[in-house]
Amino acid sequence: MTDLAARLRERVVAALGPAPSDPLGVAVSGGSDSLGLLALLSDWRAAGGGPELRAVTVDHKLRSEAAEEAGQVARLCRDWGIPHDTLDWTGWDGTGNLPDQARRARYRLMAEWAAAQGIACITVAHTLDDQAETFLMRLGRAAGVDGLAAMAPHWHQGGVRFTRPVLGLRREELREVLRQRGLSWVEDPSNADHAYDRVRARQALKALAPLGIEATALATVARNLADVRDTLYVYVAHAAREIARLDGGDVVFDRAELAAQPPEIARRLLQEALMWIGGADYPPRGTAMARVLGSLEAGRGLTLHGCRILARPDTLRLIREERAISEHRVPAGAVWDGRWHLTGPDMDGTTVAALGEAGLKLCPGRRKIARPAASLRVSPAVWREKTLVAAPLAGMENGWQAELVARDHHDFAALLSH
Repeated sequence: MTDLAARLRERVVAALGPAPSDPLGVAVSGGSDSLGLLALLSDWRAAGGGPELRAVTVDHKLRSEAAEEAGQVARLCRDWGIPHDTLDWTGWDGTGNLPDQARRARYRLMAEWAAAQGIACITVAHTLDDQAETFLMRLGRAAGVDGLAAMAPHWHQGGVRFTRPVLGLRREELREVLRQRGLSWVEDPSNADHAYDRVRARQALKALAPLGIEATALATVARNLADVRDTLYVYVAHAAREIARLDGGDVVFDRAELAAQPPEIARRLLQEALMWIGGADYPPRGTAMARVLGSLEAGRGLTLHGCRILARPDTLRLIREERAISEHRVPAGAVWDGRWHLTGPDMDGTTVAALGEAGLKLCPGRRKIARPAASLRVSPAVWREKTLVAAPLAGMENGWQAELVARDHHDFAALLSH
């Protein structure tokens, strides 16, 4: 092992922490970054200090060469004694934002793969260069603190932890590790296509380097902004505990207290509540949030991000939008709408769906519930075909219980408990 590989391996091990998952998943595309990470992790395992490894490649079925590239990764993994799987995605219908859809599918497929394999953590090879390129791209979109803040070193999705142990390394360092071993890597043709923002950002970095605006500097700025973001959320959590409460899955704000918050804190409180209830990965855009704040200041409710905001003289209540879940139905025992888990007697043949207006009329105890009818209509209920079995949040328990399930991201319930 060369001095460079040994030094980089130590940094990867430090980034993974004292007790990495065993086995440890490794996302490998065949590009230089992921192959370099795999090489360093393989060295660690071979030295007797690292966990067992399981590699995974996602073939998005968008290029004819992709299957052969996945095969090359599989052969390398076989040579190194690392089990490898290829996951296929065939979900693109030719419409929408392809890079975003492919990214979402990639992480969903890997999370499902890991859960089936008993793998608690997957490493992803985003580098310092990715950090800087992302910063520039978001700067061009006039992003705020959250958009410009550094990529998170780890996150959870589908019950699986994803981590970025080479986020502090340069792409060229990983390529040099591969060159020293006589290994080549796949060059995605999109990396030379100036139609993509990331390619243009990469070129812009080269042009800005003489001014000292280079990858390391931008990554440092991104980390500084991440500290600012994290500090803001300390104040958001404090404010949430002071002025918000949960009521049957709704978020209820004291209206006067929310109005008294600094605008940035109020905006973030509403964003977190909207994402928790609606389940979106991203907050509403700035223009949408400005419209929300203006409407609420005028005392008008509105619908946004899969949620409905009910404006009352003293409170603001955020509930699920009825249209968003009117057709959503899962077997009893499964998670409904990303937040609810219902259990009770005789679950066979039952499903969970929204209570709706028809179901609400069948709940004699609903009038004892100090909650708006609009909220009760979007609450989870148990059905056997068209027969209402139970509506725990509308006063018709019949032995059933409804419990909130923690979300991987933007869990407002957790925000209130910390």
